[in-house]
Amino acid sequence: MIHFLNLQQINAQYADELKKVAAEVIDSGWYLLGERVKTFENELANFIGVKHAIACANGLDALRLILRAYIEMGIISEGDEVIVPANTYIATILAITDNRLKPVLVEPDIQTYNLDLSLIEKHITERTKAIMVVHLYGQTCWSQDLETIAKKHNLKIIEDNAQAIGAYYIPSYHNEPVKTPCHSELSHHSDLLRHSDLPHHSELVSESPQHTPLPAEPSHTSPNSESNIIPSTHYPRTGSLGDAAGFSFYPGKNLGALGDSGAVTTNDDELASVVRALANYGSSKKYVNDFQGLNSRMDELQAAFLIVKLKYIDTENQRRREIAQYYCENIKHQDIILPINTTIHHQITTLKNHVFHLFVIRHPQRNKLQQYLSQHGIQTLIHYPIPPHKQKAYKEWNYLSFPITEKIHNEVLSLPMSPVLKDEEVENVVKIINLFK
Repeated sequence: MIHFLNLQQINAQYADELKKVAAEVIDSGWYLLGERVKTFENELANFIGVKHAIACANGLDALRLILRAYIEMGIISEGDEVIVPANTYIATILAITDNRLKPVLVEPDIQTYNLDLSLIEKHITERTKAIMVVHLYGQTCWSQDLETIAKKHNLKIIEDNAQAIGAYYIPSYHNEPVKTPCHSELSHHSDLLRHSDLPHHSELVSESPQHTPLPAEPSHTSPNSESNIIPSTHYPRTGSLGDAAGFSFYPGKNLGALGDSGAVTTNDDELASVVRALANYGSSKKYVNDFQGLNSRMDELQAAFLIVKLKYIDTENQRRREIAQYYCENIKHQDIILPINTTIHHQITTLKNHVFHLFVIRHPQRNKLQQYLSQHGIQTLIHYPIPPHKQKAYKEWNYLSFPITEKIHNEVLSLPMSPVLKDEEVENVVKIINLFK
């Protein structure tokens, strides 16, 4: 069985470190609102490149807290509108409606699956107060035009960065052409990939004569190093682009805790202060409550685990990029649509915009393909089978039609993607897919 995501294998890499810090937390007798949470917040803020990081209980709460803080600050009022992609995980929408705000659903770009930024301005009304962009599947959703629109209309930009920790934003003029499908003609000149043929797979080779193998599997015990990732840049990371960002450290994320956790990042001093209070019962001083807040706190144990794992995130993201690159170069099926922006020619720039939390393909017979892969021992998932506007929870939207969103949800399939996938597993996924009929 080739697992979609094997959390046991992922965390086994750090087992000694995780056990050590767990014992330290237990022995300390201090389990909430302690030094480890403060340390993680500081390290996360430094990693993202912002002034403030505020830990919380989960990714949904991170977004809820940002919007709630803006309401408390008088910037947003109940009933105001927030522009949001129609193609997203339900938590993005829940954060808006939970604050009695109105989501304005906007279609995605069919190539990136992210919010189609060219459609935003036509959806702005006098009640619009914010734009929530989602870096879906790990790919940066940003443009300079987005910033211009937000400034023009005095809108806050909130990033849902649950899936894209470590990704960069590279302005498009450094990154043209930005919509080259990765299954187009490829240049075989890469500093990251060796140039020799794969081990012989007779049926596969007959369909695709040249294959670029994966680079040597990295040591997963080495912390982040510029020698282990795509050449360093001074470009900003996701989570630092907008006015505020919400993070999820759900165990399956690229940076996953061993339970639920989340965080908010921002450069806004007042917002940070209000979010921090709201996450702790609305209190900035014990037994003094300035707001009607939540109980949304990261515990010391999860903070300790995340401090350990944050050291490795760039190295692991790079392994994900290498696997994605291999998929893109070697999946040669005429009916499969692969992610964009991943040709070798654009590797050094474009791939920094993507951390491949998920590697999502499309096929018109998605369910048949998924069943076929399962029969061949390959685990896949669908992200996501039902769009928000078709969920029972939002039955008042069920009549709405978003053709692009619905097409995506009917066709997408997520292939195995993990930094601990072995080369032969990745090669086997490609071989089996190429034989699908």
